[in-house]
Amino acid sequence: MSLQSKKEQVQALRDHGFVVVPRLVSPERCEELKRVGQTQLREAAAPLEFEADLRYPGAPPSKDAPGGHTVRRLLDAYARHMRFREWAISPDIVGWMELYFGEMPVLSRAHHNCMMTKHPAYGSLTGWHRDVRYWSFERDDLVSVWLALGPETVENGGLWFVPGSHEQAFTSDRFDAAKFFRADVPENRAWIERAVSPPLQTGDAVFFHCNTLHSAGQNQSDQVKFSLVFTYHGASNVPLPGTRSAGMPEVRL
Repeated sequence: MSLQSKKEQVQALRDHGFVVVPRLVSPERCEELKRVGQTQLREAAAPLEFEADLRYPGAPPSKDAPGGHTVRRLLDAYARHMRFREWAISPDIVGWMELYFGEMPVLSRAHHNCMMTKHPAYGSLTGWHRDVRYWSFERDDLVSVWLALGPETVENGGLWFVPGSHEQAFTSDRFDAAKFFRADVPENRAWIERAVSPPLQTGDAVFFHCNTLHSAGQNQSDQVKFSLVFTYHGASNVPLPGTRSAGMPEVRL
């Protein structure tokens, strides 16, 4: 990835709140990462998050219900396999984040840091939200990288983004008690109607800001979808003591 390309991508992120970087990872490397994820999913290798833990629309109501042990995330991807770790701290990522933050980037192990899976039938719908709703840092300026390990479309639960929403100061009444963006508010509907769902091919990555409104539908295909997701911030933007964001050691890059 050339410096000029990175500069253009960083500017697109600043302008729109997200940017798709095509073919960032080779299909062969993606296949290897996906195989690791498939193996750990079969083995139910801890730590895990289950759909039933979240109870989002479409999820099993409990672990005792049909589909109750459907996995949502293979947690702490950084620590669970060296291949995941290699991607998280790869030169392309480090150089990109240095350019965006203007300082040493840091990987948060408390947020995202997972192999995200979305299963047919029991993979739930994720409502409109900002990731920063449950993150606690000195500044709301973090960037997540979502790597598609296979094609991602509306059909199999691909991401939706609202361009420009990262710059809007929405008041608290625009969100519900769980801090999801309320679709029943007319002013919110106007924003949601702007949403786009960029189709991703194997090896494409989406870089998106922590304040960008996004959502994801259910997986209507017959295959589990795998995505590797990590979140980064600048070294001067530290997690607030005593919060979940400070709950795990970070990785200075």
